[in-house]
Amino acid sequence: MGLRKGKCYTRLTRAYTRKSKYKSKAFIKGFAPNKIVKYDLGNLKDEFNSEFSLASKQAIQIRHNALESARIVIVRRLNENIGPKNFHFKLRLYPHQVLREKKILAGAGADRLSSGMSQAFGKPMGTAAVVKKGQKVFTVYTDKKYEKAARDALRAAFPRLPCQAEII
Repeated sequence: MGLRKGKCYTRLTRAYTRKSKYKSKAFIKGFAPNKIVKYDLGNLKDEFNSEFSLASKQAIQIRHNALESARIVIVRRLNENIGPKNFHFKLRLYPHQVLREKKILAGAGADRLSSGMSQAFGKPMGTAAVVKKGQKVFTVYTDKKYEKAARDALRAAFPRLPCQAEII
C-alpha cells in the first residue's frame, strides 16, 4: 500500500480526541515509532560564531519521514564539505501530532461491507510536527568561513520538505 502523498497531511489541524462512552475507545492507543534518529549532531562542545536556520514560510504539518530525509541530506553535505568537527546541527522540531488513516474496502460490493468515512476515527499511521509560519526547523552553528557550505547544505533540504522555506 505505501505512504499517501504528503499534501494529504499538510493542513494544520488540532489534535483530535475521540469522544466515546467507553474509556478504552476515547484515545489513540499507539502509533508508529518515530523515524528521526538524532536531533543534535556534529561538534556539541565547541562554541561557534555563526548561526544559519531553515525556517518555514507557511503554517504546515511536516511528517517525520520528511524531517528525517532532510536531516540526512543536510548532515551528509556538512560532513563532506566542512568536516564533522566544524559544525553543530540541531533539529528543532519533535513530531507529536498523530496522523490517522481510515482504510476503506475497495472492489465490487464493498459499499455494503464497509461503513466508509462515516464516524471515522482511523488507525495511527505516522506522526507529524506542527510548524508555524516563520518557525525554525533546522539550525546549523558554524564559523563564518563555512557560511557558503552551511547555506548550501540547508538549501539541499528544500525539495524534501512539503513547504516553502527560507534560510535565516
